[in-house]
Amino acid sequence: MELSFSMMNTVVCVVGVIVMIYGWRFFNWVWLKPKKMDKFLREQGLNGNPYKFLYGDMKEMVQMTADAKLKPINLTDDIVPRIMPFLYNSAKTYGKGKNFYTWMGPRPFVHVTEPALIRQILANYSQFQKINGGNPLAKLLARGLVDVEADQWAKHRKIINPAFHVEKLKHMVPAFYISCSEMINKWEELTKEKSCEVDVHPHLQTLTSDVISRTAFGSSYQEGRKIFELQKELAALVIKAFQSIYIPGSRFLPTKSNRRMKEIDRDVRATINKIINKRVTTMKAGESSSDDLLGILLDSNYKEIKQKGNTNFGLSTEEVIEECKLFYFAGQETTANLLVWTMILLGQHTNWQDRARDEALKVFGKRKPDIDGLNHLKIINMILLEVLRLYPVGIGLGRMIHEETTLGNITLPAGSLLQLHMMLLHYDNEMWGDDVKEFKPDRFSEGVSKATKEQASYFPFGGGPRICIGQNFAMLEAKMALVMILRSFSFELPPSYIHAPHTIITLQPQYGAQLILHKL
Repeated sequence: MELSFSMMNTVVCVVGVIVMIYGWRFFNWVWLKPKKMDKFLREQGLNGNPYKFLYGDMKEMVQMTADAKLKPINLTDDIVPRIMPFLYNSAKTYGKGKNFYTWMGPRPFVHVTEPALIRQILANYSQFQKINGGNPLAKLLARGLVDVEADQWAKHRKIINPAFHVEKLKHMVPAFYISCSEMINKWEELTKEKSCEVDVHPHLQTLTSDVISRTAFGSSYQEGRKIFELQKELAALVIKAFQSIYIPGSRFLPTKSNRRMKEIDRDVRATINKIINKRVTTMKAGESSSDDLLGILLDSNYKEIKQKGNTNFGLSTEEVIEECKLFYFAGQETTANLLVWTMILLGQHTNWQDRARDEALKVFGKRKPDIDGLNHLKIINMILLEVLRLYPVGIGLGRMIHEETTLGNITLPAGSLLQLHMMLLHYDNEMWGDDVKEFKPDRFSEGVSKATKEQASYFPFGGGPRICIGQNFAMLEAKMALVMILRSFSFELPPSYIHAPHTIITLQPQYGAQLILHKL
């Protein structure tokens, strides 16, 4: 009896100690550490809201974003307050010295808007790494090249690089043409009476998903389409998860949303794995690899392993699957949104639409567009660059540091999160002039370097060693689509169009993109 009572006391003491340890850790995480960081950042000359227990600025941020989405804006209005209302207000209130900070729960986010500091961050990818904390559910969408660091990143980049060489892209242009032709044929069916109002956004999303299905998986593109539909559903579920504080371990709870996300992840992996296994079998049988992204990736991987004589120098099947998921997410979203905002702006500025059409007809006439001609489209290239300035796919780039780091004259503590503000810089009149809010593609007539007063004030595809590997792929695809659309249709914005840019991971039109298409 005495022994059991003694054991009970021991158990109670142990449990008490564990509760105290974890209680202290929790208190330190949600209060002591944030307050210490707040003091440290203010001493560095940065400003922001005082820290609020547990939630930081998240409640206000989510509420302001929800309120902004309730009201469309005029075509001539500044889009930044609608897209990022909380950060826009914070920048005006605290960012007079350019940089400021906000609270993402108990973690501070330092917002960087000075081009010189952005150059420093983008150039040093080993010190300023991609943000890999936060909500682990985000990793279900895509990992691969965007998620790895240091030596792992160098290995992935080396193996994937051949897939995006100009010679390889040349072989993918026919796939761009086939997918664009299918969309044009659908629009021609819709415009039998010469004119028709169409929401082009879902059509452009289908186009870019079809392109990535064909170019990534070749003859298996029908299975690729299934992957896209699943990834699209997963993205919507992940966004919902982003809009709340992530409680460690909550992703393991058997909620309806968590179960569906895991189910989608299993289905996507199984489908990609099946495609990879079929491809590996044919390669082992001595058949040459395909000119699609997966074939080039597997061939490059095989050569790297053979050359080094060790599988550790190559990518595992799991890593190849993650790269394929990334092809899908990054490749589809980037070009679909670039094209939809291009059509909206050209529907508004029909003089530039006419100039782009004249160029397309002068370079290609009615013949099938080829890579050489696409690369010599000056006016269309200027238009796309200006669209990416006004409507970048992402509003900023996230980075983090793992040790105390000096950035300019600021010392940042270990664990700091950074946001490089693409959107604020793209709309900065000090960088671009008083016409910064206007659609003026000719500002890029002498290239990107001469379009602005400061380098690193324009970075729609990122910059430095980690610049987007697929930017040439995206621009070629967009040029092909635009040439084929302009040769077949003229278009304008109807009265029914509602201007409401918003972000769901990427910058999209909230109520679609209604245009009146006129068959030429």
